Amino acid sequence: MEFVGSFMGIFGFLIGIPVGLFVGFFFFIYSVPKDVEDPVIRPLCELDTSDLQEILPEIPLWVKSPDYDRVDWLNKFVSEMWPYLDKAIGGIIRSTAEPIFAEYIGKYQIKALEFENLSLGTLPPTICGLKVFETNEKELVMEPVMKWAGNPNIVLVVHMLSFQITVQGIDYAPFQLVDLQIFVAPRIALKPLVPTFPCFANIVISLIEKPHVDFGMKILGGDIMSIPGLYRFVQESIKKQVASLYLWPQTLEIPILDSSTVAIKKPVGILHVNVVRALKLLKMDLLGTSDPYVKLSLTGDRLPAKKTTIKMKNLNPEWNEKFKLVVKDPQSQVLQLQVFDWDKVGAHDRLGKQLVPLKLLSPYEKKEFTLDLLKDTNISDLQSKKRRGQIMLELTFVPFKEDSSKFSEPLDEYARKESGISRISDDEALDGAGLLSVLVQGAAEVEGERHNNPYALVLFRGEKKKTKMIRKSHFPLWNEEFQFMLEEPPLHEKIYIEVMSKRTGILRFLSKESLGHVEINLADAVHNGRINEKYHLINSKNGMIHIEIGWKVV
Repeated sequence: MEFVGSFMGIFGFLIGIPVGLFVGFFFFIYSVPKDVEDPVIRPLCELDTSDLQEILPEIPLWVKSPDYDRVDWLNKFVSEMWPYLDKAIGGIIRSTAEPIFAEYIGKYQIKALEFENLSLGTLPPTICGLKVFETNEKELVMEPVMKWAGNPNIVLVVHMLSFQITVQGIDYAPFQLVDLQIFVAPRIALKPLVPTFPCFANIVISLIEKPHVDFGMKILGGDIMSIPGLYRFVQESIKKQVASLYLWPQTLEIPILDSSTVAIKKPVGILHVNVVRALKLLKMDLLGTSDPYVKLSLTGDRLPAKKTTIKMKNLNPEWNEKFKLVVKDPQSQVLQLQVFDWDKVGAHDRLGKQLVPLKLLSPYEKKEFTLDLLKDTNISDLQSKKRRGQIMLELTFVPFKEDSSKFSEPLDEYARKESGISRISDDEALDGAGLLSVLVQGAAEVEGERHNNPYALVLFRGEKKKTKMIRKSHFPLWNEEFQFMLEEPPLHEKIYIEVMSKRTGILRFLSKESLGHVEINLADAVHNGRINEKYHLINSKNGMIHIEIGWKVV
């Protein structure tokens, strides 16, 4: 009897533990307290110090920090738009999730994955404050602080093979998301700013700190997030996963405009052109000769065309003159060649023209061309078939060192985007020829004594270039770029930029006035490859000028 009693005691103990755990887990998951009291609401003046300290984290940022602005109007806008945003965002989630769900079909006994319900609820997020940053780049950067305690109804159904033990006749398991709370402070950048509606090409989003996410997850009606230890594990896992993807400096980039319509072309190399000679040109003068010269330009370039010298009374001129042209897109740009007969009086007669697509060139490889001159590039024109002589030239495309990796493949592959940021070393930046680009973006608070029609003068190595004039403006915006091709880096040189004003109308040549100037050392631009700063104008009370300078090595 003692043995039987001992056996029954051990058996009861072994059975009682799992049964007790199961019953306790059941009541822990499914029990709902019924004696929940409504919170006591009191004015702030009645709270003591300890109570105030507890609610301080809940006070909006626009109250605690002057850097944040109150945006009740934006919350009102989101509230009115929320029913439509709910459906639009739900559609995006469904379309995004479909290919992800498809990867799991057939695995882990899963027959199908689908959303039974997908609604973000009736409670929109609240923006507690908004901070906007001013940068020197062509972008708009803002940091909203967002809180969302929503009532979403998101039910994901997993169709599996029939459960054999616990679920009777049911071949699916629903997962329901409840009681969602999200606190997040993203950094949103609209860039680059472009003159095409909606005036920005991309939305770039990153998180300044790890987000706080709290939610419940019900399976077959029970909240599994109530299991001790699981809640904290899921919280930390979500924070780490989101942080690895979007925590600054990681970003999420959402394209808004087609890159082909808003792409800002930057110089990628130098085209070396050697105009060798011309043969058997047309006779345009009365004495049976011509006075030829050649004009060269690249399509898509607003710079003035380059010209050779004039060879007087010569139908077979020999120039051997070399030129350098800045290339922005070797896949689409074309070299235009036009041969003219110089006349002392009147317009110059065009003897012929020809085009050379840059995609015919390989980087660093010199290529010789002997081209028949045409009256027009229209092949169907019969006049174009008349013999007008030939022109001989040598072309070499030399990409900048920081862009040379783009051209390791044939130029037909140039349209493919490359990821990452390429930088050149200090030794490369300090050695050899390169392109110095000066972008005069605009000025602020420039004021003259007699008139205010500002324009900017750029002086470097004896060359003088100027922007257009903006009439009657204290905040002119020019956004004009000037380029200087140099045989060596300008390490110990300065560039002089002066803001001028002149009268308009009949007396515009009689009165000019300086509104301030600045001298910029170019050493930083050479070492860093690019500087983008706002400078105080000398001899100006409050005037400033915004200059961007770049240095690229060939």
